[in-house]
Amino acid sequence: MTDKLVVVVLFGGRSSEHSISCATAGGVLAAIDRDRYRVIPVGITTDGAFTLQPDDAALFALSSGSLPSVPDNGSRVLWPESAATRTLRVVDESGSTRDLGDIDVVFPILHGRFGEDGTLQGMFEMLDLPYVGAGVLGSALGMDKHFTKTVLQHAGIAVAPWITVTTAQWRADAAAVTVRVVAEFEWPVFVKPARAGSSVGVSRAIDTASLATAIDAGLAEDSKVLVETALVGREIECAVIAGRDGGAPRVSVAGEIVTPADTFYDFEAKYLDPDTAALVCPAEITAHELRTMQDLAARAFLAIDGTGLARVDFFLTDQGFVVNELNTMPGFTPISMFPKCWLASGISYPKLLDELIHLGLTTPR
Repeated sequence: MTDKLVVVVLFGGRSSEHSISCATAGGVLAAIDRDRYRVIPVGITTDGAFTLQPDDAALFALSSGSLPSVPDNGSRVLWPESAATRTLRVVDESGSTRDLGDIDVVFPILHGRFGEDGTLQGMFEMLDLPYVGAGVLGSALGMDKHFTKTVLQHAGIAVAPWITVTTAQWRADAAAVTVRVVAEFEWPVFVKPARAGSSVGVSRAIDTASLATAIDAGLAEDSKVLVETALVGREIECAVIAGRDGGAPRVSVAGEIVTPADTFYDFEAKYLDPDTAALVCPAEITAHELRTMQDLAARAFLAIDGTGLARVDFFLTDQGFVVNELNTMPGFTPISMFPKCWLASGISYPKLLDELIHLGLTTPR
């Protein structure tokens, strides 16, 4: 017998952020304390199959030449049959079934839909499995940018002005949508899928022609998009961890994304071309600005019923902080802001994982 906690590291998934999830898992597999945890890597293929994967971080490393993915190796992981057991099993490619032991906690490192949006969280709660991160409601709210903004606005937290456009509205009367955008915003505007992350499907529109292209691109990722006014300001981010035993959320120092003029922090800049943007942490802001940002981040986290962790993204404008997005399962790749902010705040990557696993084990669901 072993006294190590058994952690299922779950990654991949059906969303357009599949590869980023794999890269995050690679970071976690490389850093998690093997003296404290026995790790079971479970990868979800792009078709949604749960597979047992090798415990090898190098297999899921992110590089400019290729994006990692979960291969379908023929295995199938079988979750516990009911809430009365926590035994995980696997059917090998040969068809034989074997037990992998009892699970203590699941670490679902999934970005985007079908993983970060409350779907898997609901399954874990049905099976009474402890898990890391936001619950069903917090995950769903954080995933949908329209509802994130709606809830934050209700809580008195500034967000960028926006309108939401559905596929049905766009197909029924694209001209009316265009007229509304022109009436309510000045160029440029940004178009974002409501339920996608890592800047997938995000476009900048400077006129009606590019607006149509941007909306079509966004609706290829989701059934609704947000059209937002372009804000002028510094891109500031911070990391949040839930408090222990009902305590206040803990917020890191600020990090800043610095991009060349007339560009934005798109998917390529985030993951494929690290020279396009600089991630500066800690950011050079005043003590008053830091306190204000940390207070707003904690309020935003609580407003969406956050548990576990989040990254809160701001624009620091001449009028103050404006929340851009809230990510309930931020990336843990070596170039991601979330671990950088906590490292600058005095918490190492392995210790950060320890804390998140502890919260997963102790958070009431």
